Amino acid sequence: MLPPEVVARRAAANGVDLWALTDHDDLGGLGIARATAEEAGMDFVNGVEISIEWKGVPIHIVGLGFDAADPALTGGLDELRSGRLERAKRMGEALAAIGIPGVYEGALCFVTNPSLISRAHFARYLVSIGIARDLPGVFQHYLTPGKPGYVDHRWATLAEAIGWITGAGGVAVIAHPGRYKMSGGDQRKFLDDFKDLGGQGIEVTCGSHSPDHILHFARLARTYGFHASRGSDFHGPDESYVDLGKLPQLPEDLKPVWRLIR
Repeated sequence: MLPPEVVARRAAANGVDLWALTDHDDLGGLGIARATAEEAGMDFVNGVEISIEWKGVPIHIVGLGFDAADPALTGGLDELRSGRLERAKRMGEALAAIGIPGVYEGALCFVTNPSLISRAHFARYLVSIGIARDLPGVFQHYLTPGKPGYVDHRWATLAEAIGWITGAGGVAVIAHPGRYKMSGGDQRKFLDDFKDLGGQGIEVTCGSHSPDHILHFARLARTYGFHASRGSDFHGPDESYVDLGKLPQLPEDLKPVWRLIR
C-alpha cells in the first residue's frame, strides 16, 4: 500500500537495522528502497516474494541477497506478472457475471503498478463499495477456490523459483509457512523437496505466526538444518498483522538467515 521509500523510512523509525523489500513477483522498488534505507542508516538486502504452486497449494518463496539484474530471475518474474494481469481481467469478468460489475477497473485504483494486481486489490475495492465488511470476508465469500471471483493461474513451480533465486546468487526462504493448508505429511514432503532443490531458509517468526507456530517451525528449522528468517509480511498500516520491527526475536539457538547474506 505504501511506496518503497515510505516503507524504508518507517522501518528505520521503528528501529530496524537490516531490511529487505520483498514485493510480490517484482524487483522494481529495490533501487529506491536501497537508497532510502542507506540514507536512513539501515543495511539493505535485495528481496522478492515469488508466487508458486506445489501440489495444488499456493505458496510463497522469498528470495534474499540475489543479483537483481540476473536475466533468468528477471525474465521469470516478467512472465509471472503478465499472467497476473490476464488473471485479474478474468476475475473481473467472473464477478460481473454474478452482478458485481466494474471490479477490475475499481481494483486498479488501489494498484501503483497494474502488473502487480492481486486478489488483495480486488478485496480492498469490494470492501470500499460495501460488498463485505473486511478483507477476510471478501476472500471467504468471493476470492478463494470454489468461490465466484476466484480464477486459477499457472504460478511458478518450486523448482523454478528456487532455481531463479539461487542462480542469481541468493537464498531461498519459505514465507509464512503457518498459513499453508496441508497435512503434516504433506508439509514434511514439501520441506524435503524444498531442501533437495537448494532451499536454505524458513520463516520462523512472522506477522501471521502464533507462539505455537514459532515453536513448531523452530523445531523444523533445527530438524532440517534450515536458517531461520524473521519477517513482518507488512503490507500497510491498516491491514497487516504486525508493524515493521515489532516482531518477537528468533529463538537464540537458531541460525539466522542474515548470516548467509551479510
